[in-house]
Amino acid sequence: MSAPAKTAPNIDFGAFRDPALVRGLIGRIERIVGDRPINLMEVCGTHTVSIGRYGFRSIMPTGLRLLSGPGCPVCVTANRDIDYAIALARQEGVIIATFGDMMRVPGSTSSLRAEKAAGHDIRIVYSPLDALRIAEEQSEREIVFLSVGFETTTPAIAASILEASERELTNFSVFAANKMTPPALRAIADDPETRIDGFILPGHVSTITGIEPYRFLVDEFSIPGVVTGFEPVDILEGIEMLARMVVEGKPRIENAYLRGVSADGNRVARELATQVFEPCDATWRGLGKLPQSGLRIRQEFARFDASQRFDVAIEPTVEPRGCRCGDVLRGRIAPTGCPLFGTACTPEHPVGPCMVSSEGSCAAYFRYREE
Repeated sequence: MSAPAKTAPNIDFGAFRDPALVRGLIGRIERIVGDRPINLMEVCGTHTVSIGRYGFRSIMPTGLRLLSGPGCPVCVTANRDIDYAIALARQEGVIIATFGDMMRVPGSTSSLRAEKAAGHDIRIVYSPLDALRIAEEQSEREIVFLSVGFETTTPAIAASILEASERELTNFSVFAANKMTPPALRAIADDPETRIDGFILPGHVSTITGIEPYRFLVDEFSIPGVVTGFEPVDILEGIEMLARMVVEGKPRIENAYLRGVSADGNRVARELATQVFEPCDATWRGLGKLPQSGLRIRQEFARFDASQRFDVAIEPTVEPRGCRCGDVLRGRIAPTGCPLFGTACTPEHPVGPCMVSSEGSCAAYFRYREE
């Protein structure tokens, strides 16, 4: 007799939008917080978008502020990395493969979209495996995949490099601008100009990392953190848990997203990433150079490292004048505190990356007209 087929867990996703549960959580948050000033930072860009969509900033107690953090990998990519990608696109015989959200990010003097309009071969892909397919089809051209992301996407990039090695592709390489989340949280927690009382920790990243990498927030800074999901009840439950820990003075790292995140995360995915990548110092937009916060391709796979395969000249990096994306990413100001917001900088004519990305703080504030 064959074993019964496995079925997906019976999760009632409608419950995570239940109005009664939402009202109850809002009431509890109000009672816990009272008139206390509390600053919570949502680290993930998807949380920023969800908070804006549901209008949660406008219904929080007066003293409770929800600050946006560096949760969008496109937004924290340094201008020099954008400039390097543009320089690669200008190389004869090179095809750039990239996710679509990188196309409109302004560099010092241009963007990938502008370079494509100028006739350079830049293609939007939905997976690094699409770039491998292009490499096989265009064997006489060099294919460079622009890898920008956090821990969530790094294993897939690693898998594509291993697959390229297996297929013995000699015309495929990756420009790696991947970053790791905990060092950014450390920089923000240690920033004297930003007071963070608690972190709404990223759900997607945590599916890979688990919750252990966040323990330092409590051990070193006495700041609590809660991993949570993206539905209304998820977010409000995370806010309630954080507010209670802040008020009681008992910081912990908690997991309120058990249906998506296990305590240990995805060990197989981490091992895959570690096989191909190793930590390195990296420059973040708004946060500067953070030690051991980036990932570079190991020497064993150097033949797939675009930064080693191509010697390109880059003009001196120029930061966008007047743009305060850096302060937004640190939680020092809300996007509306930037003098360019909604006037010189709009989604149609972005000055900084936070107005470009679908998960950028400025784009979310603009879309939902948050104050």
